[in-house]
Amino acid sequence: MKNLNTSRRGFIKSTALAAAGFMIVPRHVLGGNGFIAPSDKLNIAGIGVGGKGQSDIASFYKSGKAEIAFLCDVDDRRAAGSVKSFPKAKYYRDYREMLDKEHKHIDAVSVSGPDHNHAIHALAAMQLGKHVYVQKPLTHDVWEARVLTDAAKRYKVVTQMGNQGASNDGARDVREWYEAGLIGDVHTVYCWTDRPVWPSGIAWPTQTAPVPKELDWDLWLGTAPFKDYVEKLVPFNWRGWWDYGTGALGDMGCHLMEVPFSTLGLQYVSDVQATVGSVYVDEFKRAYNPESCPPSSHVTMTFPKTAKTKGPITLHWMDGGIQPARPDELGPNEVFGDGGNGILLVGTKGKILADTYGDNARLLPTTRKETVAQKYARVEGQASGHYGQWVEACIAGYGKMEVSAPFEISGPLTEALLMANLAIRGADMRVDGKYPGRNLKLLWDNDQMKVTNYDLVNQFVKREYRQGWDIKYSI
Repeated sequence: MKNLNTSRRGFIKSTALAAAGFMIVPRHVLGGNGFIAPSDKLNIAGIGVGGKGQSDIASFYKSGKAEIAFLCDVDDRRAAGSVKSFPKAKYYRDYREMLDKEHKHIDAVSVSGPDHNHAIHALAAMQLGKHVYVQKPLTHDVWEARVLTDAAKRYKVVTQMGNQGASNDGARDVREWYEAGLIGDVHTVYCWTDRPVWPSGIAWPTQTAPVPKELDWDLWLGTAPFKDYVEKLVPFNWRGWWDYGTGALGDMGCHLMEVPFSTLGLQYVSDVQATVGSVYVDEFKRAYNPESCPPSSHVTMTFPKTAKTKGPITLHWMDGGIQPARPDELGPNEVFGDGGNGILLVGTKGKILADTYGDNARLLPTTRKETVAQKYARVEGQASGHYGQWVEACIAGYGKMEVSAPFEISGPLTEALLMANLAIRGADMRVDGKYPGRNLKLLWDNDQMKVTNYDLVNQFVKREYRQGWDIKYSI
């Protein structure tokens, strides 16, 4: 039985029925192919409606084809803006209660909370036949990414990940230039970011604090181990803690690695290795805080040959301000990437440089101005169209319309960056006073979803969930 276990009795009953073959059928299915809901609009429920979640649901609404029908957030302070913007939307704190009571009135769900709860929120909606839009990174763990990729096909729902650059013109420009042979055969890729911009490599605070009355701390923790509330974790700095976030890779990896993935047809890594930066207690003693993401890293990933490459691809990821050497073709006063972030594809006949999201893509040297025929349709409105594209695809129904970042694409992309995190965590783990994973190349068995030569990191492929928040799903 493929079902999701949570602690609310009513919701367990609903999902068990779904797993048994009886589920709430989306309205477009009830009306046949191409059927539009009676309101002519998609009824969306938002889970996590502050910050990025707030801008997400506002963007769906701006498409003109969506109604924001329900709002759910564990923090009333963060939700206040969305509640004000959508006063007719019914508000919940617990997503399980919302789905249990309102599933008949929901067509699609937007998920935008901390990384560690993405999978449990999204899968719950998918099991009820709801289309889902999930913020990047798709999941917290490798196994969860594989689960959501599989579930999208199993439940036949329209999916999109929130890496809006996948809908930008730059990603299509790069793909067309490469396929036209302008830079030959790509063999090496560099992606880099100035993130993290939150505390990293530090010890967990020793001083606890009262939980704000507007926050349901237990619901915020969700799948993560129970810890007492501490200040300055919510709503932003959780990104630097492995229990909740996925570090700089989780924050920027999807935005930067999407271009080489779509251009080169990359899928799953074959091996990965990492070096990490450190925080020092003083000038002599290095701090050891493995529960916190390191302040910088350089990860080298190898991807097998694809239908679009002549051989394996080596992809370098750098964060914490580390950057690759400037290409000789780039002028001494020309900006490398966008200054703090960038993408560089190195081919046998040339190079392509781009900014975050694949924006401002240019051939090197920048005096090269070759043009090629447009092969791939552009998304109207680009990044804003990323939202409207998903809304229209949901109304059309599963398999009727293409989206830029369906889980079949964004799932493997997320797995790759989470594999890189395995290497980062392995390199940062101390055993008997030593760091045995620091000089290793981790070998990945994709079918078994495990590292074959350093078992210590396999505990992070699928973490242990807090009791009552476990995910049970058979792939």
